[in-house]
Amino acid sequence: MPAWLPRAMALALALYACFRLGSWAFDRLVGLLINVLIAFFLALAIEPAVSRMAARGMRRGLATFLVFMAVLIAAVGFVVLLGSMLAGQIVDMVEQIPNYLDSVINWINENFHTELSRVDVQDSVLHSDWLQKYVQNSATGVLDVSTTVLGGLFHVLTIFLFSFYFAADGPRLRRALCSVLPPAKQAEVLRAWEIAVDKTGGYLYSRSLMALISGIAHYILLVILGVPYAPALAIWVGLVSQFIPTIGTYLAGALPMLIAFTIDPWYALWVLGFVVVYQQFENYALQPKLTSKTVDIHPAVAFGSVIAGTALMGAVGALIAIPAVATLQAFLGVYVKRYDVTDDPRVHGRHRQRGEQVLSRLRRSWRAAESSESRGGQDRAEEHPERV
Repeated sequence: MPAWLPRAMALALALYACFRLGSWAFDRLVGLLINVLIAFFLALAIEPAVSRMAARGMRRGLATFLVFMAVLIAAVGFVVLLGSMLAGQIVDMVEQIPNYLDSVINWINENFHTELSRVDVQDSVLHSDWLQKYVQNSATGVLDVSTTVLGGLFHVLTIFLFSFYFAADGPRLRRALCSVLPPAKQAEVLRAWEIAVDKTGGYLYSRSLMALISGIAHYILLVILGVPYAPALAIWVGLVSQFIPTIGTYLAGALPMLIAFTIDPWYALWVLGFVVVYQQFENYALQPKLTSKTVDIHPAVAFGSVIAGTALMGAVGALIAIPAVATLQAFLGVYVKRYDVTDDPRVHGRHRQRGEQVLSRLRRSWRAAESSESRGGQDRAEEHPERV
C-alpha cells in the first residue's frame, strides 16, 4: 500500500463527514436562514427612512423603533378591519342559511314532487356519520392549529428582532463586513449595499404609493355602488394588487366581486370591469412613472422572478424576488459594457425593403471606396512628401 493512500482515505472520509454534517445543519437551520433573509430585506426597505431620521439628530435605535411601530400599527389596523369584515359576512351567511335551505327544499319539492321538510333534513345531517367524524377530527386538530399559530408568532417576532438589529446597527454591520475585506472589495460591497437599499426601498415605497392610489380608486367605486365594508375591501385590493405582481389585481378583485354579488349580480360585473380598466391604466400610465427610477425591470422579468422565487422559497420568495432581481440587474449593469445600436430597420421590428437593401449596399461600397482612396493618398504622400 502506498504511503499516501491511508492519508487520502482519511481525508476523503473527513470531507464526506463534514459534508453530511453541513447538510444536516442546513436542513435544521433553513427556517432560521429564511427568517434572517426576510429580516435583511425588511431592514433594507426601512433603511432610507431610518437614515433620514438619524441625519436629523435622532438616534438610530429610536428611529428604527418608531418606524417599526408605524408598520406594526398599520398591519394591526388592516388585520382588524379585514377580520371584522369577514366576521360580519360569516355571521350574515350563517343567519341566512335557514332561508337558503327553505328555498332549496321548496324548489326540490316543486320540481321532483317530494315532501321534504327542513326539520327532517336538519336531523339527517346532524345525525350523519360524516358530520360526527368531521367534528372529532376538528376537535383533535385544535392543538395542531394552536401550535401553528404560536409557531407563526414566533417566526414573526424573530423576523422583527433581526430586522431591528440590521436597521439599527447598519453602519456597524457594514464596518464589520468591510474590515475583513481588502480596500478594492470594500468599495464593491458598499456599492452593492447601496444599490440594494435603493432598489428595495424604492420598490416598497413605489408599491405603497400605488397601493394607496388603487385603494382610493376602488373605495370610491364601492361607495358609489353601496357595497358594505368599503374601507377594508379597498385596503385589501390595494395591498394584494401591488405586492403580488401581474395577477394580484385579479386575485384582490375576487373578494369585492363576491361581496357585491350578494347585493346585486350587476354590481359584480361593474366591479370586474373597473378592475380590468384600472389594471390597464396602472400598467401603461401610472406604474412607468412611479417605478422608472426605482425598480425599472421588464414585466416579463418581474413575473418570471416571482415564479422562480415561489418555486425556491414559497411565499417569501414571491415577496423578495422583484427587489432582489432589480438589485442584481442594477449591480451587473455597472460592469456590462454597452455599445451603440446600428441604425437598422430590423432593430425596430421592420423588414427592409429591396430598395433599402440596395441603397445600403451602395453606401457600404462608397464608404469602402472612400476609405481605400484615403489610404492610397496617405501612401502616396509618404512616398513623395515633396509633392505634398
